[in-house]
Amino acid sequence: MPNMDNNAASHGLTQWHGTTIIGVKKGGKTVIAGDGQVSMGNTVMKPNARKVRRIGEGGPEKGKVIAGFAGATADAFTLFERLESKLEQYRGQLMRAAVELAKDWRTDKYLRNLEALMIVADAETMLILTGNGDVLEPEAGIAAIGSGGNYALSAARALVDYEDDAEKIARRAMEVAADVCVFTNDRVTIEVI
Repeated sequence: MPNMDNNAASHGLTQWHGTTIIGVKKGGKTVIAGDGQVSMGNTVMKPNARKVRRIGEGGPEKGKVIAGFAGATADAFTLFERLESKLEQYRGQLMRAAVELAKDWRTDKYLRNLEALMIVADAETMLILTGNGDVLEPEAGIAAIGSGGNYALSAARALVDYEDDAEKIARRAMEVAADVCVFTNDRVTIEVI
């Protein structure tokens, strides 16, 4: 659930509370990891949600794209479906599909109200998608979103020079976020390409 503090609201920025998603690209491996906690206010509603998944498992791309979301669950599933559709339309070209989804997300009256952020990746590309129409390619192959995102991002950046395995970096970064962020737990889902 989004929760806006006064400073963020005055700048039109949403402060996401309730998850941590991290993407790490290193050594020919791309990993997206996410925690399983769904919170409503100060209550944990579900401890084992699956916020990271493969996209297009039934299509011609057969799961070559992975994605993780922060924000409203129903909104994220809508975006997953739209991304799958765009991937089919653009024959698995993630960058093109992401740009087209971001255009729709920003301009479509229905989609514009969706409250979620996504990290999406294939073997070559990792991107952060936002409802503002942003398609951001993270620096140094590390991206993080959600309430614990900055903790996970900091941990991963500290580890990247000392650890060669992207999955180990993502797991450790998620452990740090779960230890610090009350809206993040240690029930981690990981997808690797």
